Amino acid sequence: MQRFKFVLYRPVQLIPVLFGISIITFLMIQSIPGDPVRTLLGIKATPEAVERVRAHYGLDEPIMVRYGYFLKNLVHGDMGRSLVYRAPVMEIVGERVGVTLFLLVYGVLLALVLTVPLAVIAALYRRRPPDHGIRVFTTAGLGFPQFWLGIMLILVFSVWLKLFPVSGAGQDFVGRLHHLFLPAFTIALALSAVLIRNLRASLLAEIDSDYVAAARAKGLPGAWIFTRHVFRNSLIPTINLLGVNIGWLIGGTVVIETVFSVPGLGWLLTQSIFARDYMTVQAVALAFAFATVIVNFVVDVVTVALDPRIKM
Repeated sequence: MQRFKFVLYRPVQLIPVLFGISIITFLMIQSIPGDPVRTLLGIKATPEAVERVRAHYGLDEPIMVRYGYFLKNLVHGDMGRSLVYRAPVMEIVGERVGVTLFLLVYGVLLALVLTVPLAVIAALYRRRPPDHGIRVFTTAGLGFPQFWLGIMLILVFSVWLKLFPVSGAGQDFVGRLHHLFLPAFTIALALSAVLIRNLRASLLAEIDSDYVAAARAKGLPGAWIFTRHVFRNSLIPTINLLGVNIGWLIGGTVVIETVFSVPGLGWLLTQSIFARDYMTVQAVALAFAFATVIVNFVVDVVTVALDPRIKM
């Protein structure tokens, strides 16, 4: 249990990180060109109406005063009201966070389903046709942009074959599995291409290591050596890489949800940026940043659990 002591103090270390993220997020949002009030009221709004709405939302205050209000409200779980949706921002974000979370988990699970068997096959059949074919697959996955993959999947499976819907997220669990399969599969193709190459390299390094040769010399079964030692030790760098890429995917949902018209946080972020809805953009950006920090923390815990030699 000594190895997991970092779980007690690591959340405290995350506080200044989140504080820094809040500053950067606030300043970047405030630097977005355009006037959200004029966007909201239209070009025919009178100067008096513009000033009244700007004062109502506190947009007439100096930037440091606005950040103080923002930080105070953030501590109390209040992100203000949306300029466009005319509703509490936390309520709007809460309605869409489930869709994005489902999409991310769905995509990661599909990526793992592709990664583990293909990486194992590539390592066991090194420099043979199965390995060459898998390496071509990973190279293609790394080379094609996600938005292009998504469009091609829509054309083939939605427009031509009519197997999956073009947009939406579904209502119940089965509906979401059906509606979100193509965007999740797009995520899986891009993510698995990175993970397969990493896991294959880790497996080959472990297979060629001295302790594996010693285990074979003792007469231990090859399957037992592979599952008990080689595979488990190879997972550690891949899990860390997965954690980094999940953080990247959290921001990447903006592209995926836009291509597939999925009403999640990524779609909400793009709509709010175009509408100059500062409050909503701040909330979504902070949600993405917070989720990335939490994912990295969970990856650290899993890494220590897999390898007793690692200490945080």
